[in-house]
Amino acid sequence: MMIVMQAQATESEVRAVLEAITHHGFQPHVSRGEERVVIGVVGEARHAEPDAFLRLPGVARVVPLSHPYKLASREFQAEDRTVWVGDVPIGGQHEVVFIAGPCSVESRSQLLETAHAVKEAGARMLRGGAFKPRTSPYSFQGLGEKGLELLAEAREATGLPVVTEVMSPEQVSLVSRYADMLQIGARNMQNYALLRAAGISGMPILLKRGMSATLDELLLAAEYLLSSSNENVVLCERGIRTFETATRNTTDINAIPALKARTSLPVLLDPSHSTGHWAYVTPVARAAIAAGADGLIVEVHPRPAEALSDGAQSLKPERFARLVAEAQAVAQALGRATLQEMPYVAAD
Repeated sequence: MMIVMQAQATESEVRAVLEAITHHGFQPHVSRGEERVVIGVVGEARHAEPDAFLRLPGVARVVPLSHPYKLASREFQAEDRTVWVGDVPIGGQHEVVFIAGPCSVESRSQLLETAHAVKEAGARMLRGGAFKPRTSPYSFQGLGEKGLELLAEAREATGLPVVTEVMSPEQVSLVSRYADMLQIGARNMQNYALLRAAGISGMPILLKRGMSATLDELLLAAEYLLSSSNENVVLCERGIRTFETATRNTTDINAIPALKARTSLPVLLDPSHSTGHWAYVTPVARAAIAAGADGLIVEVHPRPAEALSDGAQSLKPERFARLVAEAQAVAQALGRATLQEMPYVAAD
């Protein structure tokens, strides 16, 4: 349930409500809007009596929440949320954000070349895998902590905040020392121990949708993070598994407006994993911005043919620059906030 305080409610009245929630065995989560305070009541709420809270001074009304996810719902927070990663805002009324970099950190020269190129093209954040969950145990698994050190060096050289994947609860503290944002990949979306550990860390989290997960399941995974008192959660659609084999996955463009209707959390699209082919990445990226995505996370490699992972879906830097220009044009046509005007790059 959700307790909506009166506009003139005092801080002491808010504290009294929080104490009452805790006394009844629930966990309170406070959202402070411009006009009033809203308190989420998390727990087995079917045993709660709304009247017990409605009688408290300063309470305007008690609203039952219709979704299994509470803190992630628009009922709990109607205004679009902004998640800050360093000095980069994601969501809210801010500009479309571009996150780019290689699938895997392979070497110092490869990462620094890519990092400088994507920054010049308009990326606001750098992505790169140090730990790689691969379908085959014989595939490249990443450089581990050495990869994290290289990512931190690239951040120092470019000023781009870093997002990288964490694969287990034990890795959370290690990755948090080097990264600015933790990515929970599709294969780990329902790794609940990892969700708890990542949530407790307080780090911004990029949560990718599982390849067979429903939107409700994605939002319930986000609920694990939010219920750990971590509000810095960004959702990412990255394609789902269907019967279609023409692309690596099926891009669920529907998910963007559907998620926007259900939650105030920022929503990104990964057109690289959702298509699996570099030629489809830019068209799908344009569609994502038109559908309302808050940003894109794109794989970029200076020499895709030599990539140790996912070369087929990686853009060369000049193609990424074209993607940024075209996505910016879509955002501008829709009246959305954009980066400073980017030069248009003509098609091949």
